[in-house]
Amino acid sequence: MRYNVAQLLKAPIGAVRHYHIDEDVTGLDPDLVPTERLRGEVTLLRTGNGILVTGHLTTEVEVVCSRCLEPSSVALEVDLEEEFRPTVDVITGRHLLMEEEDQALWIDAQHILDLHEVVRQNLLLALPLHPLCREDCAGICPQCGQNLNEGPCDCIATEVDPRWSALLELKLDQ
Repeated sequence: MRYNVAQLLKAPIGAVRHYHIDEDVTGLDPDLVPTERLRGEVTLLRTGNGILVTGHLTTEVEVVCSRCLEPSSVALEVDLEEEFRPTVDVITGRHLLMEEEDQALWIDAQHILDLHEVVRQNLLLALPLHPLCREDCAGICPQCGQNLNEGPCDCIATEVDPRWSALLELKLDQ
């Protein structure tokens, strides 16, 4: 996901390049364990300040179910829209003054636009906060730890802590 954009930076404002992405993103981030390749389309548009990257990408990653702690796969879809700015003028070779902003959005001195960091950040943001292996996941027994999706456990219901017993006597009118 590295593109040499020297010719695009020389092109007039509004020039467009389209790219198809089909890459293995294993190793992109320790929290991302892909089960499918990253696929999608990106468009690079020459702007007055640099290059606007837009696109739609999909993949599947392995996650741990937040209820039963079993591995599961979840589909991720991300939409990209970021403007990358050059660090070197493509015509003169002069270094440009860069504002202190996200360096992941800089086009390097060799005019290479690298999407890896932007894609990594967007995929991490697309991960569900509480992934489930399935909607009706029963979870694990809080006493013995058995996966309740595989069947009930033999645990006996424990007595309620006496400090909470008053709540059992509370009756709410509905």
